[in-house]
Amino acid sequence: MLVSWPATRILILKCALAVLVKCPRRYVLSLITKNMSKIAIIKTGGKQYKVEKGQTVKIEKTPAKEGGKVKFETLLISSADGKDLKLGKPSLGQIVEGKVIEKGKAKKVAVVKYKNKTRYKRTLGHRQHFDKVEITSIA
Repeated sequence: MLVSWPATRILILKCALAVLVKCPRRYVLSLITKNMSKIAIIKTGGKQYKVEKGQTVKIEKTPAKEGGKVKFETLLISSADGKDLKLGKPSLGQIVEGKVIEKGKAKKVAVVKYKNKTRYKRTLGHRQHFDKVEITSIA
């Protein structure tokens, strides 16, 4: 059976809500039956996040100050029951807004370089910057 590209893409993205949640099907269904107004998939820092209004998300560092507003590139917006679906080709624009609650650094990660039989060993640490953002509105 041959299906046109946009129909296939929409079918895949309708299923993507279940995949992006990364949980058993029964949990996804219980999420959908909860009174959530809208679900959105946003893209920031090279990653995609499934968000809803009022949710707090830990994302990569942004140029906004603490307490400032941030707008996110929105890929998909869906109603809680999945009947109303808006799909961006490739994006819907900056529809989702958030407020930066906290800026900080993650725990230290040890980076070790080692070469066998040459007495070469270098150890250094890295702390990744992050922003904690509360989603304030999904248009």
